[in-house]
Amino acid sequence: MNSKNQPFTHRQYMLSDNFEFFHYKDNTPLEVEYHKHDFFEIYFFISGDVTYIIEGKSYTLKPWDIILINNKELHKPVINHGAIYERIVIWVNPAFISKMSTPDSDLNMCFESTFKNKYNLLRPGTETLNIIKVILGKLNRILFADSFGAEILKELYLTELIVFLNRAYTDSDLVDIGNDVSYNSKINKIINYINQNLSEDLSLDALSSRFYSSKYHLLREFKKHTGYTPHEYITLKRLITSKELLRSGMSISDVCTECGFNNYSNFIRSFTKAFNISPKKYAKKFLP
Repeated sequence: MNSKNQPFTHRQYMLSDNFEFFHYKDNTPLEVEYHKHDFFEIYFFISGDVTYIIEGKSYTLKPWDIILINNKELHKPVINHGAIYERIVIWVNPAFISKMSTPDSDLNMCFESTFKNKYNLLRPGTETLNIIKVILGKLNRILFADSFGAEILKELYLTELIVFLNRAYTDSDLVDIGNDVSYNSKINKIINYINQNLSEDLSLDALSSRFYSSKYHLLREFKKHTGYTPHEYITLKRLITSKELLRSGMSISDVCTECGFNNYSNFIRSFTKAFNISPKKYAKKFLP
C-alpha cells in the first residue's frame, strides 16, 4: 500500500458522510481502551503482535486477517510491543451500506451477522483475499487522486470491497479460525442473553440466579473478559440501542421502556451524559 503516512487518531466519530480510510504503521508502544462507535469498522491486520477483543471474545490475529465490527459492539486491540504494527482501517456509515444494498444483496449482512453470531474474524482463502487486496489497492490510490470521476470511483470501489467481504463471510470456515478464538463460555452466554433481553431485569441478582453463579464470581469474570462490570456493560448497551431506536422514529417513552430504563428521568439524564445531547434533540436530527 502506498497511502499517505497517517498518524494514529483516538477520534471515534466520522468527519466524512460515507466512509474514512486509514493506513497506520506504528513501531512505538500504543494503548487503546475499550470503545464503541456509531459506524461499522473494517480492520485489515497486516503485521504486528495483536489480540483483538470484541464482546468478550479474543481473536489472535495472523497477517491479513480481517475483523468486522458492528456499531453495537464494544472492542479493543491488545497490542504487544516489539513488532511493527501495521493495519488498514475503514470506517463506514451504515446508511451508506444500506443505500448501496439491493433487495437481493443486503451488504449489511456481514456486519449484522457478526453481531448475532459473535464471530468477527474473517480469514479468506487465497483467491478471495487476493481479490480483496486488489480492490483495497484501487481504493487506496483513488483516495488521493484528483482525476475526473474520483469521487464516484471511491464509492464504487468501497461497494465492491464490501460485496467481496460479504462473500468471504458466507464462505468462511469457522474451523479454520477456531484455534485463534478464545472466550469464557458462561460469560459468552450471559453477554448473548443481555443483548437479547435489554428490556428485562438484568440486575446482578437476576443474572447470578439465572446462570447459577455467585455474584462475586460473575462480577469478577465479566469484568475480566469484557473490561466492564455487568452494570456498566448493560447501561452502555441500553444506551447504544436507544440511539438506534430513536433513529428509527420510535418515541422517547417507548425507547425508554424497550431499552429497560424503568425511570424516564434516569433515561434522559443517562443519555444526555453519555452522548452530550438530549434524546429529544438527537431524535429531531433524523426526522424526515
